Amino acid sequence: MFLRRLFILATLVAAGLVCVHAADITGKWTTQFDSQVGIQKYTFEFKVDGTALTGKAISKIGDGETQTTAITEGKIKGDEVTFVENLDYQGMQLRIVYKGKISGDEIKFDRTVADAGGESFVAKRAK
Repeated sequence: MFLRRLFILATLVAAGLVCVHAADITGKWTTQFDSQVGIQKYTFEFKVDGTALTGKAISKIGDGETQTTAITEGKIKGDEVTFVENLDYQGMQLRIVYKGKISGDEIKFDRTVADAGGESFVAKRAK
């Protein structure tokens, strides 16, 4: 009886660890996409600690200046990633919410800009 309970407990613990495991996307990821304000080029520098995600978003919109913004509210759960970029665009503070699905060296993102629309794009791990 004891061995049976021990086996069941070990199985449940192992299953829980598999479910909690977050993908490690630490490093640089790049993308480029067209938007309402022109071509946007991004480099994301992610840091993962367990299920917490931090880092920075380095962006260039059209011929504008390159801007670096801290990534906030970042989380990773399995193959899903979410975070916020609080971008200063021409003096306007824009809250940009990212939701992505990780697949190997690609992340398929949807982002919402200031609750008013957004874009879908794919970021690839920089090599």
